[in-house]
Amino acid sequence: MKVTFPHFGNTFFAAKAAFDGLGIDYAVPPLCNKEALEIGSYYSPEEMCLPFKIMIGNYIQGIKEGADTVLTTGSCGPCRFGEYCELQMDILKKLGYDVDFIVFDAPKAIGKEEFLRRVSLISNASSKSNNEQIEAALNGLKVINLIDDIEKIAHIKCGYEINKGESKKILNSCKREIYSINNPEEVVKRLHEYKRKIKSVPIDLNKKPITVGIVGEIYTIAEPFSNLYIEDKLMDYGVCIKRKLSPSWWVKNTIMSAINMQSLDIRLASRKYLPLYIGGHGRECVGETVLSKREGCDGVIQIFPLGCMPEIVSKSILPTVSKDLNMPVMTLIVDEMTGETGYMTRIEAFLDLLERRKSNNVLSWS
Repeated sequence: MKVTFPHFGNTFFAAKAAFDGLGIDYAVPPLCNKEALEIGSYYSPEEMCLPFKIMIGNYIQGIKEGADTVLTTGSCGPCRFGEYCELQMDILKKLGYDVDFIVFDAPKAIGKEEFLRRVSLISNASSKSNNEQIEAALNGLKVINLIDDIEKIAHIKCGYEINKGESKKILNSCKREIYSINNPEEVVKRLHEYKRKIKSVPIDLNKKPITVGIVGEIYTIAEPFSNLYIEDKLMDYGVCIKRKLSPSWWVKNTIMSAINMQSLDIRLASRKYLPLYIGGHGRECVGETVLSKREGCDGVIQIFPLGCMPEIVSKSILPTVSKDLNMPVMTLIVDEMTGETGYMTRIEAFLDLLERRKSNNVLSWS
């Protein structure tokens, strides 16, 4: 067995660590790029959303590196993501790629026995003992939690740092270094060191940077290529970024959903505007926007792929939320035709608006 998987933010670091620990061969596709998008757009139905197309490109690039098994997650909810794996299997089969799919759905959706059967397909391919396999899985969880934490700290510190660009430099150095390490324990050790390092970045608390909340469809806000690296650009501008949805958040949320205790803060925050789950992360988008105001954000940017049904519903609600909270909200919709120039012009104009509002508020209180 040689496994490949689609990119989704920082998940490939965790997957790599887990498979290194399990002793299972794998092929990490190249980081999401124009080639992957072009491949996926060519072979995917035109009306499918951007994440689907990028993932198809990831699969084919991984298969060309020798992978014979695709590992991905699934969903039984109303979002089209629930049908991704079936359509993707069909596309790859028609292209002549003879690969197996292992799809991890939530246990409550497919049943405990079926979930364990799918897990066994991975564990049976490993020559490690049961204890070693458990340790490998735990190391994977540690890696995703740590790298997401480091990224979160960097996204806040970039607005206050004394030496401009230091937080981003440490974050990028961290990602490059841990990817080159094949020992999971060493990866965890280095991540702890980088977490201490990013926490020690000198800051000036007298600065008053703009703080922006990033909300929307989880893939397009967590996978940098799909949102044209918006967080990197905001860091360059010295803007603090708050984004709740991440791969580590998704793991915790999925586990807690088994006892209906997932995202209690988001559910309470969204109750006035959207009290029901509508698929995808539509409810989370609304709840996070409310929480962004409470957490001191100056504005919110919603990002989602063209045609995403849950986010279209959220988009129609956010103007009311924006008015009630007196907080600007901008929506960015992305697909394979999105041009960077127009995209960045809108972001820069939004930041200019937030800067003027913040300056006016400071003047009114002085």
